[in-house]
Amino acid sequence: MKTQDQYRLTFTHPGSGTSVVTDEVIVERTDALGPGGNPVYCDPTGILRAEISPAGEVRMLASGAYQSPINPSVEPIP
Repeated sequence: MKTQDQYRLTFTHPGSGTSVVTDEVIVERTDALGPGGNPVYCDPTGILRAEISPAGEVRMLASGAYQSPINPSVEPIP
């Protein structure tokens, strides 16, 4: 299976009242491998880092202290 160069991560979290807020971030593959041996993807700022398996499983990686990242949904970008 070919390794993707880019993914779109979609984060969903509660907004004010009963609304839901979604944020989308494009991440690109880096040369690094995560703890599971899969490629690490990063946003342009270098703050958002995720290990993504070929099956689309996402493991968010903390890039600094006091982070508690949540797992987003993931979509490959052709």
